[in-house]
Amino acid sequence: MTRAMQRISSRMTFWNKRIFPVFWFGFLAFFEVIISVTSRTADGPPLVALVVPLVLAPFGYWMMKKLVWDLADDVFDAGDELIFRFGREEERIPLSNIVNLSYSWFVNPARVTLTLRTPSRFGKEVSFSPPQSFIPFVKSKVIGDLIERVDAARRTMH
Repeated sequence: MTRAMQRISSRMTFWNKRIFPVFWFGFLAFFEVIISVTSRTADGPPLVALVVPLVLAPFGYWMMKKLVWDLADDVFDAGDELIFRFGREEERIPLSNIVNLSYSWFVNPARVTLTLRTPSRFGKEVSFSPPQSFIPFVKSKVIGDLIERVDAARRTMH
């Protein structure tokens, strides 16, 4: 099948993986420093003001590790295969190598996880964030089409 190569990953992935974490942890550190510097009373800063950032930091790290940092930087649909890029590394994954495709659009960012028959250099599962709609909680037509094509590729293998 000849098909023009089309980006099927979100352009916000760079923001979500690289820039937002700097803001998140930077804000928590800034908040902690401001509270410490401005609370020069005998009692010191309120305990809650010190504890909340110390709880939010590991929680944010865990959430980003689970939902964001494992996402591919770029994914392109090249017809019978998908091209995954993580940094400078690239892998072509044939649709026929996809055993399962799960699509979660109720998380932020939305994510598509492919389980592969034969592991790629990135592992047995690879994930990416599809382009987002301005309307919340709407399924992506691009991903719906991809699900159909993966199913067709699996059927032609058997």
